[in-house]
Amino acid sequence: MKIMVINGPNLNMLGIREKNIYGVMDYSDVVKYIKNEGEKLSYDITCVQSNIEGEIINFIHSAYFDEYTAIIINPGAYTHYSLAIYDALKAVNLPCVEVHLSNIHKREEFRHKSVTAAACIGQISGFGVYGYILAIKALENYIQESVG
Repeated sequence: MKIMVINGPNLNMLGIREKNIYGVMDYSDVVKYIKNEGEKLSYDITCVQSNIEGEIINFIHSAYFDEYTAIIINPGAYTHYSLAIYDALKAVNLPCVEVHLSNIHKREEFRHKSVTAAACIGQISGFGVYGYILAIKALENYIQESVG
């Protein structure tokens, strides 16, 4: 399985920003962790990050054109208002899981709503970086059930 992990705005600041919410691992350590866990399952994992909405959309499009099996996305703040990212996910029609490090439903009211989750097969939040691994396993299960 070939999975693109797309991280949105401010995730490059992991290990620096609000450690009590997002943890102490920096972004490069998170990427290493995701790739190592993916390798254990014999999956090809590509991790990308951008603070720019249009670049995130381009990543989504390239996942389609480069024949990725699935997408894992942490849209960051774009979760709450980016209809453009929602549309891009719908356009490529690849299985996608939305991941959030913190439990967005236990935080500020504006974080409770995700416009992008409706374009995904599911959402995982509140499990820190392990959420990415849960997303890999969820995609594995989803694809196996789809092939049936």
